[in-house]
Amino acid sequence: MRRESLTPRPDWRAKVEALGLDFHTTDGEPYWWEAACYAFSAAEIDEIEAATEALHALCLEAVDRVVAAGDFERLLIPHDYWDWVAASWRRRDPDLYGRFDLVYDGAGPPKLLEYNADTPTALLEAAVAQWYWLEEVKPGADQFTSIHERLIAAWAELRRQHPQTGAVHFTGVSDAPEDLRTLEYMRDVCQQAGWPTQQLDIVQLGWNGRCFTDLAERPIEALFKLYPWEWMLRESFGKYLVTDCAAFIEPPWKMVLSNKAILAILWEMFPDHPNLLPAFFERDAIAGGCVEKPIHGREGADIKLIEAGAPASRKTGIYQALCPLPVFDGMHAPIGSWVVAGKSAGIGLREDRSPITTNRSRFVPHYFT
Repeated sequence: MRRESLTPRPDWRAKVEALGLDFHTTDGEPYWWEAACYAFSAAEIDEIEAATEALHALCLEAVDRVVAAGDFERLLIPHDYWDWVAASWRRRDPDLYGRFDLVYDGAGPPKLLEYNADTPTALLEAAVAQWYWLEEVKPGADQFTSIHERLIAAWAELRRQHPQTGAVHFTGVSDAPEDLRTLEYMRDVCQQAGWPTQQLDIVQLGWNGRCFTDLAERPIEALFKLYPWEWMLRESFGKYLVTDCAAFIEPPWKMVLSNKAILAILWEMFPDHPNLLPAFFERDAIAGGCVEKPIHGREGADIKLIEAGAPASRKTGIYQALCPLPVFDGMHAPIGSWVVAGKSAGIGLREDRSPITTNRSRFVPHYFT
């Protein structure tokens, strides 16, 4: 694994915009960064793929244990939703996708930083934009991404499982450019799988007393939501979710995995697993420096590096052993490893001068030989 400096394509902006990636620049700074790329060996890609498959299997075991024990309180899931989440798991409501964030330098096994199991982004970049970059900039090389093809196949399988569902509605926050383009991309692959779609903003989601509806008062039979479950529960319509009048993607049981408390539960269940980092609900359980993370949070929000001997700064959260990201040319580089329909599907890399990845951290393409 190494970082290579490159000369960006002179017309890179127009080319990524043509693929739908028009949020390539933030406040004048490129988010899509092709003045560099990351190179891997085939053996390193194999190791990332195997670790991703192993971590996904561990997570499913963890859901099973949480549901069997009714251990939802530590995950901050409100009591009124416990039975609903448990029923979703017992039915094995199908999930579509997720992204493991890993620390890996090619020298030791990949380690799990966290699991974005409900609303992962950086999807269009990983599934489409970097592939077209590869074909032009690194012809003859390969890339670890079958995300696009696997998503189409996964949507086709979901349609097979729901033959009576006429259309899928897609919802999220439309005035957030990345979220909007991610929704549009997901809608596109769903349509390529042969399933009609509709799209609406989350504030336009209605309830008519019997079912959820869109602005045209059409019943919503299946809903893909790029909107976190913990936010869904707090909305005015949250109390109606338990009626199970619609199929949700991601399903309710993903609440068990879409929070950082699952990191501590995974370590309880599988201590010393080579792909896990020690994680606990108590700060005192880690003697040295650690990373303090909120139970809920995205894009690095409220994550803090705690020095050895320093106390916790919050009442609820988890504490993960410090495992510094590899640094290449001054850039910290975690790996986002995607899972589609339960299978490892590809990777995308972000980099930042800070050791904490945020929504401003660059996306950098990769290849392997």
